[in-house]
Amino acid sequence: MCGIVGMVGTAPVNQRIYDALTVLQHRGQDAAGIVTASGGETFVRKGGGLVRDVFQQHHMLELRGNVGLGHVRYPTAGSDSASEAQPFYVNAPYGICLAHNGNLTNAAELAEVLIREDRRHLNTNSDSEVLLNVFASELQRIGTPRVTPADVFAALAAVYRRCRGGYAATAMVIGHGILGFRDPNGIRPLVLGCRETAKGPEWMLASESVALDMLDFRFMRDVAPGEAVFIDEQGRVHSHQCVSTVRHTPCIFEYVYLARPDSKIDNISVQRARMRMGDKLAEKIRRECPGHDLDVVIPIPDTSRTAALQVAQHLGIKYREGFIKNRYIGRTFIMPGQELRQKSVRSKLNAIDLEFRGKNVLLVDDSIVRGTTSAQIIELAREAGARKVCFASAAPPVRHPNVYGIDMPAASELVAAGKSIEEVRQIIGADWLIYQDLCDLVAACRHDDASVEEFDTSCFSGEYVTGDVTAEYLARLQLERSDAARGHRRAGRYGAVRAVPRA
Repeated sequence: MCGIVGMVGTAPVNQRIYDALTVLQHRGQDAAGIVTASGGETFVRKGGGLVRDVFQQHHMLELRGNVGLGHVRYPTAGSDSASEAQPFYVNAPYGICLAHNGNLTNAAELAEVLIREDRRHLNTNSDSEVLLNVFASELQRIGTPRVTPADVFAALAAVYRRCRGGYAATAMVIGHGILGFRDPNGIRPLVLGCRETAKGPEWMLASESVALDMLDFRFMRDVAPGEAVFIDEQGRVHSHQCVSTVRHTPCIFEYVYLARPDSKIDNISVQRARMRMGDKLAEKIRRECPGHDLDVVIPIPDTSRTAALQVAQHLGIKYREGFIKNRYIGRTFIMPGQELRQKSVRSKLNAIDLEFRGKNVLLVDDSIVRGTTSAQIIELAREAGARKVCFASAAPPVRHPNVYGIDMPAASELVAAGKSIEEVRQIIGADWLIYQDLCDLVAACRHDDASVEEFDTSCFSGEYVTGDVTAEYLARLQLERSDAARGHRRAGRYGAVRAVPRA
């Protein structure tokens, strides 16, 4: 997952894009970037690390212009170096920048065609650069001296024909405007907002509605699946449905873990969805463990708090905050490398002995992915004096990799892959373990006022909504995503002796 922003303003946008990226920081903590444009010239700053570390005052002063893009990235397989920080740029045609959230499932095939037939050069292993070059190539085929909205939409129609997977993107055509577009299934989110000023309207595209709220932009709507929105530099908005037939299946993991609770995605409140997850989970606990002897419900901060509170209320037992979180440590799930994740758990969480000593504790988490974090947290609870430690997951067992932009580990590193719930319980060391049922998770995320009837649940069900994910593709993903493969890539990048450059 990544966070993306695009803005057309009536005043410089550098500070507001920066502020939006800090609100979207939960979507990526590996790299950040901003590009702006003024008078046909582009200004860019990007690098590895948090937003606050990448941008210093002198960088911000150099980011001039009323139009710009921003991006925060978490590391994905094969694309985890600072050189692959976004937005990406190509100079032809017109000069185009792009910020991307998601994953193209046919990126390897597209890259070959781009190099062989389109005669385009790819400088990284990132599928985002592939997406940018596909769009640039299609826009160049049209070849008009001045880009019109019709040109943009015609080029994007070809992009939709060529690209498969889950993606949301913002792009800037230098001197013309910005655009946002979303995959035909609406797997990855993208919203549109507006703010009226004395000089006219300002427009913003972002991954989550919370970025609009923070900057006092009025939420207008979600960008529809298969739709493109183009905002010219005069603030005029043009939209076009580039794909007529869509199957709207947003990623359900956005509601489980990825998005902030104060966001709305496809007219579904993330907070309300997580509340209903807690309601459903409590019903299952009552059904399967009617004679439980639990004394207290304790959430694993931060994402599971909402569900845990609902569980406690429905079960009629105390809710307590038992872990103190070091807020200067990143999200463990999106950290690169198993060793770093393991080291981070104890530095991130500390147990409050008072809440555990002599008690039968139910720990509630949003999900269990590798299981190593869960096992260490259970160990922390026992060290704090808990008599019994039970564990509940607000999501079903994660048994399959996500291929649409969440860099979940290889299937062999998912604790529930090929295992029963009892086997997982033994691995993480819980006294008993309960998972949410998939049908209950889907019911929790549905909303009467939303048009969404189904979701991408591939990491739980193994059903990939784009219909193009083969066993061969998953096998290749297994090789790319394993921690061993990541280690080899990092060693090759940082540990090898570099040759002396030629004169």
